Amino acid sequence: MKALILGGTTEATALARLLDGHPRIDATVSLAGRTKQPVLPPLPTRIGGFGGVDGLAAHLVENGIGAVVDATHPFADQISANAAAACARLGVPLLVLTRKPWEPAAGDRWIGVPDMAAAAEALRPLGESVFLTIGRQEVAAFEAVPDKRYLIRAVDPPEPPPNLPDHRLILDRGPFTLEGECALLEEHRVEVVVSKNSGGSATEAKLEAARRRGIPVVMVERPPGNGVAEVHGAAAALAWLEAR
Repeated sequence: MKALILGGTTEATALARLLDGHPRIDATVSLAGRTKQPVLPPLPTRIGGFGGVDGLAAHLVENGIGAVVDATHPFADQISANAAAACARLGVPLLVLTRKPWEPAAGDRWIGVPDMAAAAEALRPLGESVFLTIGRQEVAAFEAVPDKRYLIRAVDPPEPPPNLPDHRLILDRGPFTLEGECALLEEHRVEVVVSKNSGGSATEAKLEAARRRGIPVVMVERPPGNGVAEVHGAAAALAWLEAR
């Protein structure tokens, strides 16, 4: 059976490793191409968009894809919606492989918001030094609140550069350690953290660091799902594919 993995996450890479050399499943991985130097999985990989629902549906037909695993980032809602629509149109089985969302623990000061615009508004009564750990694509939302000091961490620089009078950019890729995150918050005198509820362990240390320092976290909740079955581990996704 031919399978398509919509990738770009550690979960997708873990599944690709399990499928490498599989005797019954011929899998390929698709990456969106938004990261300039992506970590390539150990399977044949295509990079770039499909051209919406129609383009993805055509790709599935042309390549004889028998099952799709959506292992994209929990906030990659457009490609997930396209995958749900294309697979439903063709009757191709679809599974979502995603991370469990983070849950607040004792001592956390989370402020839940539905989107990035609401996150920016939530900053107004909070501290002056803001740590943005939201990636590079939605930084512009914070131009609505320009009178803060922003520390922005991303894998690649935001394009175009943010129109924020006082900001500093750190280019780095997780996983991050608790010791390193605590030192970062201390060095930059961070007073509030903004994060997406991405889940996973690679960037979770920032939440523990904020908890230890009593810093509030503006947490952007995940977009609603598309009614597709979900699993939270590569082994479960492999079992699902093998059952097809």
